[in-house]
Amino acid sequence: MLTNQKHLFSLSEDCTYLNCATLSPQLKRVEQVGIENLIRKSQPQHIQSGHFFSDRTVLKERFAELIDAEDPHSTAIIPSVSYGIATVIKNIPFEKADEIVLLEEQFPSNFYAWKALEKSHGVKLRVIAAPPVGNGRGKLWNEQLLESINTKTRVVAIPNVHWADGTLFDLKAVRARTADVGAYLIIDGTQSVGALPFSVKDIRPDALICAGYKWLMGAYGLGMAYFSERFHNGSPLENNWINHEGSEDFTKLVNYNESFKPKASRFDMGESSNFIHVPMLSEGIRQILEWQPTAIQEYCDSITTPFIEELISKGYFIEEGTQRARHLFGIYLQDNAGIDPIKQRLQAANIHVSYRGKAIRVSPHLYNSEEDMKRLIACFY
Repeated sequence: MLTNQKHLFSLSEDCTYLNCATLSPQLKRVEQVGIENLIRKSQPQHIQSGHFFSDRTVLKERFAELIDAEDPHSTAIIPSVSYGIATVIKNIPFEKADEIVLLEEQFPSNFYAWKALEKSHGVKLRVIAAPPVGNGRGKLWNEQLLESINTKTRVVAIPNVHWADGTLFDLKAVRARTADVGAYLIIDGTQSVGALPFSVKDIRPDALICAGYKWLMGAYGLGMAYFSERFHNGSPLENNWINHEGSEDFTKLVNYNESFKPKASRFDMGESSNFIHVPMLSEGIRQILEWQPTAIQEYCDSITTPFIEELISKGYFIEEGTQRARHLFGIYLQDNAGIDPIKQRLQAANIHVSYRGKAIRVSPHLYNSEEDMKRLIACFY
């Protein structure tokens, strides 16, 4: 099993950082790559036409490996989750009364665009409410999600892991049900890919969209997406120079080619050659591939399980292990009115977590330890 990896980060010793779900700390090596490539533009004479493509290629190859996709051309470089969702929406034919299935309190970037379709196309949102806090909550939520998918369903747009409390959703079961009714399965992998194993071969999503600044260990402002064959002849949000065929030959850019790059490469954002963010995200994913998401889950489980069990024994609710991720979990109080004293103790102890809905969200990584967890739960008594 992996050992603690805090030496690879620059976290302060007086800080207990349990908040990767908001923003990952920078790996030292990712920081170094960013600085090197920032300085690189000071001598632009050394940047050749091939450099506009080389780093992009490496990033796509590494992301494809991470998500178990055979073809790097099925991936796209995007600036944000909202960009990926907008790309998906542009390429799905909607009819009035089509149903879009979402989850209660999922991340806004995977809600607002679907909500706007109610006005523009007359579709109907079906938001599957979270069951009351208590035993069997995650299982029941999954069951209600599956029951909501019917012949009217056009799209199911959900995360693998709920961003507020780490609830896991059975994507294989959802894929089977969406396939039965011909619906699209759109996955927001922001809170899972990089820390939790994911295979497009197994899940077969129509699209997988990930911000890069959390579990992918990249800088803020760049993400990655996967698009299945269902989108490979689609229309991108942008007509930029690099997502058209033949863009590698700068001498022929004046000979306009209206044909887009094959497969998902047509969906690459403008300026996707970003000489700073692209190599940083690529290096972050390289490190993840070295660690492996399975090992990240095992490590997080090893440092959190005893303390989660202790909190549960004291009357706090945390989703049972089979229904949640190991790298992200929510702590619910019996009486939410008592949360303010806990917040104050956490702040005084310089312990960083998040508050999402009624959950105290804890999101550890390989830089955390059992000592961090001891400091955390001491604030709950």
